[in-house]
Amino acid sequence: MRFANITIIEGIGVSQYGIGMVSARVAEVILRDERAVFPAGSYNPRFGTTVSLPSVVGRHGVIEVLEPAMSDEEKQGLERSAARLKETVHQSVSARERS
Repeated sequence: MRFANITIIEGIGVSQYGIGMVSARVAEVILRDERAVFPAGSYNPRFGTTVSLPSVVGRHGVIEVLEPAMSDEEKQGLERSAARLKETVHQSVSARERS
């Protein structure tokens, strides 16, 4: 999936089919309960927000989140990113409630 867009462009010269191809593949995985691994965004209680990590996807959505091996620096970066996402969502919700 990671380089699908480039492969499509090289093959047919355009990329508008990429989203359709990925969507069809995800639908197959869900309908067939294939439990395939995709980069998927899902709520992660550890971070208190939605983050995208490699995940096992099946009929019931994200079944398991696979956290890849990371250096301490990478782990800190992920934690900072998740904290920033959580803060941004909180600010957005608070702003809507005020208006």
